[in-house]
Amino acid sequence: MIRSMFTAISSLNLHQKYLDVVSNNLANANTTGYKSSRVLFQDQFAQMMSPGAAPSATTGGINPTQIGLGVGMGFVSPDFTQGTLQSTGRNLDLSIEGDGFFIYGQDAGRRYSREGSMGLDAEGFLVNAASGMRAQGWAASTTGTVDTNAPVDDIQVDSTKSLARATGNVLLGGNLSASTDGGGTTTVSIAVYDSLGALQNAAVRFTRGGVAGAPTNVWTWQVMDTSVTPAVAGTGTGTVTFDASGQISATTPPAVTTPATIPGSAGSTSPIPVTFDFNGMTQLTAVTTATITSQDGLAAGSVTDVYVSPTNGQISLVYSNGLTELLGQLALARFTNPNGLVKSQDTTFVAGLNSGEPEIGAASSGGRGSIAAGHLEASNVDMAQEFTNMILAQRGFQASSRVITTSDEILQELVNLKR
Repeated sequence: MIRSMFTAISSLNLHQKYLDVVSNNLANANTTGYKSSRVLFQDQFAQMMSPGAAPSATTGGINPTQIGLGVGMGFVSPDFTQGTLQSTGRNLDLSIEGDGFFIYGQDAGRRYSREGSMGLDAEGFLVNAASGMRAQGWAASTTGTVDTNAPVDDIQVDSTKSLARATGNVLLGGNLSASTDGGGTTTVSIAVYDSLGALQNAAVRFTRGGVAGAPTNVWTWQVMDTSVTPAVAGTGTGTVTFDASGQISATTPPAVTTPATIPGSAGSTSPIPVTFDFNGMTQLTAVTTATITSQDGLAAGSVTDVYVSPTNGQISLVYSNGLTELLGQLALARFTNPNGLVKSQDTTFVAGLNSGEPEIGAASSGGRGSIAAGHLEASNVDMAQEFTNMILAQRGFQASSRVITTSDEILQELVNLKR
């Protein structure tokens, strides 16, 4: 009878732990990135009553006889089934479709998580919005490339940066009057941006070929530096030739890449190299209307947003002038045995003795999965299953309690035999 009571006690203890696991799962049913846990029961030692016997020439074999001595915990293991992705519309809310983990912190304090609600702290570091742990990845080089084989580090955003684009192409259009005499000139004012985004003034002077009374259809153009008075000729020069219908028939040089001597601001790239396109111009009898129709330079813009690529986790800065700049790339980790990870606080894990070393790399590579920006991964707790497990835990506890009370009644009867 004593043995049955201790066996039942082991069951009571285990079903209490089972209920603890179920309770924690239900408590985290709405926790972002949470992975539910499951319990495996295993029987304990068994007392050998008879070892059994092998069959002989005249008798059959006898099976062993054993009485179990209780139940124990096999393991409590997280279930890494993919959770539902919930759209948030916030670009720094990130989730993973696949087996990867976000990496937070460095070296001995490094943790891994499926929870990807990110934000920027006061120093511009990309951190987990709830815990403040710094996300890990790689910074982009000055040439705009990311070395994903380099060690990972904190990712920092300089929100005070500005970015401009120097003018590289100028398109001219309008009409050069066919009534202009040989040697006559027309000047078109242009404004371009240097590499710092400062606006610089210049001009293109057109001179019609031929002499007075005998003009030709060839115009010589010359870039003028108007930052000084009087304006001086720059290094950009060539010709524009029109056909009998007043349309462009040839330009020399055909692709102008010679930098015009248009000075920029101190510290900028100077002179500014500009390619001119004259194909929008005509030579008709109408009045001269030649003008600049477009140029691709942009004034300096400030950081307005941080954008994360929805697939590979590349992080870019978005500027008010429409430009983007690659800042870096988030790193993901993958484990050979994720069930060997050890749970830590803030919905994170640390590497365990049986998890294997983290395989760190870029998203969409090495089986790490892709990053879904604007989404968070919901808890994968199955409420219906957990309520079923709760009933099973309760009934198991009740049955074991009944074994104890029954054993107690039998012991009481044994004591009463003496009366």
